[in-house]
Order: sequence, then C-alpha cells, then structure tokens
Amino acid sequence: MTDTTLKVLLVEDNDDHAELIRRTLGEEQRAAHIIHVSDGESALDYLHRRGAWIEPDQSPRPHLILLDLRLPRIDGHDVLKSIKQSADLRRIPVVILTTSSAERDVIRAYDAHANSYLVKPFGFEEFRDLMRDVGVYWLTRNTVAPA
Repeated sequence: MTDTTLKVLLVEDNDDHAELIRRTLGEEQRAAHIIHVSDGESALDYLHRRGAWIEPDQSPRPHLILLDLRLPRIDGHDVLKSIKQSADLRRIPVVILTTSSAERDVIRAYDAHANSYLVKPFGFEEFRDLMRDVGVYWLTRNTVAPA
C-alpha cells in the first residue's frame, strides 16, 4: 500500500455485505485499500488508535468511512457522533450504508453530520451498482481533505 492509496474503513457486521462491498470497490477502484471491522467498538478503536490499533502504521487514517447503523457493541449512530466530535476525525467523509430507511434514522444521521445516507438495496445487481457509484464518486471524483 502506498501513501497515495485511498483507504476506506468499512464498518459492517454482515459478512456477505462486506464481501460484496470489498469485491465491488476492489474491481472498480483498484487504488482503494479497504479496512473492514465488524462492530462499532472496533471502529472506534481503529479510529482513536486504541488496543490492537494503537500504532499509526497499523491504523492509517481512512479517506472514507462506510458505516452501517445496526452494529453490535456500539451502534453506528454513536460511532458517527464520536467521529464528528473529534477534531482529528471530523473531516473524514462518513457515508451511512444501512438497511434502514426510517425517517428518524435519516434525520439523526444528518443531525450528527453524516456526509451521505444510502439505503442498501435488496437485489444483488442493485447493491453492486450502488457500490460502484459510491466508489466512483467518493474515491474518484470527490476531493479528500489532507490528513
């Protein structure tokens, strides 16, 4: 992985969704390196460099965070809140990627400064297409803030 490699922190507890996201972004965005954690506590440990992630070279700052809301240990809303309250992390774009289309979840996410809110489609093709679009926009067209 080079310093110019775009890093994506994927916070997703569904292994099938995580694999589809990894494959789709990997196919479309060969320069992206995906770091996958499966619960909110691990995401915060990674981002705040605690526990197994204490060394900065083991936990490079991501350029994008894909965050599910329904997570074990610490839910996605609390992870988002922690990210956006941290001066070191708040500039990292956070895309909510969840199955919930509930208005209260959407409002709560944007109130906590989510950068985007995407509802996972049920069909395989639609999910794959969504992830390709995410990769093109956030990893190709979007200008990331300096670390």
